[in-house]
Amino acid sequence: MTIRKTAGYAWNIISLIGLILAVTAAGLIIVFFAYETITGVEKPYLGLMTYFLFPGMLIFGLLLVPFGAWRVRNQRRKAIIEGMASLEEEIPPYPVMDLNNPHRRHLFLFFIMASIVFVIIVAVASIKGFEFTESPTFCGELCHPVMTPEHTAWENSPHANVKCVECHVGPGAAWYVKAKISGMKQLYAVLFHTYPPTIETPIENLRPARDTCEHCHWPEKFYQGRQKIFYHYAPNEENTPREIDMLIKIGADPSQPNSKGIHWHIKSNLYYIAKDKKRLDIPYVKVVGKDGKVEEFMSTDNPLSKDEIAKADQRLMDCTDCHNRPTHIYHSPGEEMDLNFVNGQIDRSLPYVKKVAVEILTRPYKTKEEGMATIARDLPAYYAKNYPQVAKDKAAAIATAVTRVQDIYERNFFPAMHVSWNTYPNHIGHFYTPGCFRCHDGKHKSADGKVISKDCNLCHTVLGQVQENIKPGTRVTQFVHPVDIGDDLYKTNCSDCHSAGGQDVTGGETGH
Repeated sequence: MTIRKTAGYAWNIISLIGLILAVTAAGLIIVFFAYETITGVEKPYLGLMTYFLFPGMLIFGLLLVPFGAWRVRNQRRKAIIEGMASLEEEIPPYPVMDLNNPHRRHLFLFFIMASIVFVIIVAVASIKGFEFTESPTFCGELCHPVMTPEHTAWENSPHANVKCVECHVGPGAAWYVKAKISGMKQLYAVLFHTYPPTIETPIENLRPARDTCEHCHWPEKFYQGRQKIFYHYAPNEENTPREIDMLIKIGADPSQPNSKGIHWHIKSNLYYIAKDKKRLDIPYVKVVGKDGKVEEFMSTDNPLSKDEIAKADQRLMDCTDCHNRPTHIYHSPGEEMDLNFVNGQIDRSLPYVKKVAVEILTRPYKTKEEGMATIARDLPAYYAKNYPQVAKDKAAAIATAVTRVQDIYERNFFPAMHVSWNTYPNHIGHFYTPGCFRCHDGKHKSADGKVISKDCNLCHTVLGQVQENIKPGTRVTQFVHPVDIGDDLYKTNCSDCHSAGGQDVTGGETGH
């Protein structure tokens, strides 16, 4: 058998498959990238294919071309050496590039141009791929349904225009590498369904807030105070409005020498020990003054021994110890209904609409579809049975209320991941979770008798209050509970009553 050297090594099935894969992948990258650029729509699986699958296919195809050619050349050379074939010229161990040969020169130029084109395509795909892995679409939607609750909460939060990586990773290569290593573990968990039924918080080894939050929030420039009006509505027939006008003492008051303000906690070296993962049980607090003086406060209900304190992990308090849900915020059904009344999105004249909606929302549902269907059925059915004239006259308002209540359910309840509005405690305030009262419970004392006070006026001052049991025009300087509960107002935590169903349980004739 005689082999002609002019027969091209690349004309083999492996190289041809590689060439087809490379050309196809390059074309798909260009088309999909153009589609995304023109439409401005960023879809998770489209991005996954455009910036990872197709570039990988392109590189694999390009590797197959020389591999196939090398394989054919090696087979021919081996056949000649073993005397199984003859050739006019011997095939040398390594290829010879003779640019004086027009055919080879043209092939070489084509190879160079094609390589430049493919390198540009792969480079652009790599850059865009990096950007894609940094996008909320990649973080929140690609791992569906695992991240659906957190992504939904993020979309409806004050930080909806802040990318996930700006808080979870921050600047610098070191934390980027740590995040990607952690991401590989999470990817494995998603692919093989080894993740827990409910994602646990707080996140272990989260980057300190001083490296992330404080890029936008400047501690040295915190405002002295901020006035805020809290709107509530009673769960009674009239959905009676309630209003609390409050001054939140965020920063120190320069006119008061002993004033500290809420954000004093992170401007100081304050350490604490938590006995549980969610940091709800805090029996020990330590403050290190600028002069080095140390003050220790111990819970009288659950004190720690010196040995326990020495062995325990003492956490330096930062923003996320109170603002632990700065972006992934879920709202209680009662709070959501109040906001809908304030915005005029639900007709407040519908009798008992808040009470009925909250009751329907807080039932256990196995699937989201079951919850949505129940809302659509039971809310109109309530009025058809108890207020037939209202059901007739306000059919449009009831239909709107159904849509709004379904929206509340979609944003705060996720049966697939066993997540609801109160799954993750929010430490800001103290209405639905202990929050501030984890330390400010009046039971944390120092050796010399100092107490971490539970005095409400430490952090806020009531400027005014409107509700049923307050006469119009009455000046209010201390919080007045809608129902007189005596000393329990100060002996118990707000969350002891309010955390159960997200309802304002003091509804007058319908309260319990």
